[in-house]
Amino acid sequence: MTQQYTLAAPIEFHGIGLHTGASVRMQALPAAANHGIKFRRIDLTQTPIVAADATKVIATNRSTVLESGEASVSTVEHLLSAFTAMGLDNVLIDIDGPEIPILDGSALPFILAIESVGLEAQEIAREYFEIKKTLYFKDEISGAEYIAMPHNGYELTTLIDFNDSIVGQQTATLSDLSIYKAAIAPARTFVFVRELEALAKAGLIKGGDIDNAIVIADKDFSKDSLDALAQMLGKTALSVTSEGTLNNTSLRFVNEPARHKLLDLIGDLALVGKAIRGKIIATKPGHTGNVAFAIFLKQQYLEQKKLQGVPAYDPSATPVYDVVEISKRLPHRYPFLLVDKIMELGATNVIGVKNITFNEAFFQGHFPGNPVMPGVLQVEAMAQCGGILALSTVPDPHNWDTYFLKIDNTKFKQKVVPGDTIVFKLWLVEPIRRGIVHMQAEAYVGNKMVSEAELTAQIVRRKIDE
Repeated sequence: MTQQYTLAAPIEFHGIGLHTGASVRMQALPAAANHGIKFRRIDLTQTPIVAADATKVIATNRSTVLESGEASVSTVEHLLSAFTAMGLDNVLIDIDGPEIPILDGSALPFILAIESVGLEAQEIAREYFEIKKTLYFKDEISGAEYIAMPHNGYELTTLIDFNDSIVGQQTATLSDLSIYKAAIAPARTFVFVRELEALAKAGLIKGGDIDNAIVIADKDFSKDSLDALAQMLGKTALSVTSEGTLNNTSLRFVNEPARHKLLDLIGDLALVGKAIRGKIIATKPGHTGNVAFAIFLKQQYLEQKKLQGVPAYDPSATPVYDVVEISKRLPHRYPFLLVDKIMELGATNVIGVKNITFNEAFFQGHFPGNPVMPGVLQVEAMAQCGGILALSTVPDPHNWDTYFLKIDNTKFKQKVVPGDTIVFKLWLVEPIRRGIVHMQAEAYVGNKMVSEAELTAQIVRRKIDE
């Protein structure tokens, strides 16, 4: 699935929030390409919008909470997990309260609702974050550990260990999102009885119920203890099943807790903001660790995106033109021939190389004792690469020269010093017309851009003495 997708029609939900206990109505609406997933608090003045982004997370205590300005939306993970599984890229969610309805505690109601209206393909391609090397991350706060590896798809594994006799150690794996509906979506949120009192005192689980969560009885209960627990939960009576859950709430899977942790992980990683291609193994994951890992992955994505523009340079590769060939095409000579190799030459682009040594003539008087290549000479080197590109469009390049008409938007970002190898990348901003060449130029040392400029030049026939 390479296109972006949105909903084919609106879908609506209403229910209560697991932690706030507030009644809420929510409508998921189709959105334009590149919109992303956003929540709109229609109950607040000016209907503020909160983007589903890891940088917007303000709390992770038993759920993931997003905030922007005065607006917050909590328990977003189940809905985002369903969106990821169904391949939804662009949705606007109108909500009249602070928390997504918990429904039955799983993602299945969201999946069924999306299926009922279908998806609509959009013309713009989906952008993926592709894991290209093995990444390891440990969240020091929660102790959760994550490994991300290259994989042609999206595969996830969760490993949990609650050190108790009922849940204990469990694993769950999703080999492909196509089986999410059957294997992961029905897995419900869960809580241990030992946690209930503390969560209630913290102002959470106000909407909690044995109908929307698995309550795990992790200790033996007397009748008096069960009666007291029933009173706290607003139930007439409680019992413990053979599986160790309250009130005959049968598990949907033997490893339902591990599967729900995987469901949460998918939802929290949706906050990276890009569809992920990779294999992820999470040990003892939770919202705190998941969000920290999502922020880490988002940083990796941004770094990867930045490096996509870096031209590849293999010093052992045979150049298109070496310096001897370049001197046949350009009139420049020592000390002003500033290109050593042309590594790539296309109809609209060129890549050239300049090796910087301490023997360069300009180091003699420019910053003596602190050799730095002058920025204007970096621009001149760019222009010479651009000259090679421009002259490649005429049948007799030795009879033509290129001259600057204009230099715009020039920026110098990093010093260039002896020992550096500058790689220049230039491409035509528009087709050459009437000899006018409009180019964008970038210069790199390693993975860092050192300078850039927008260059305009003119191809002029060289005057030949008769």
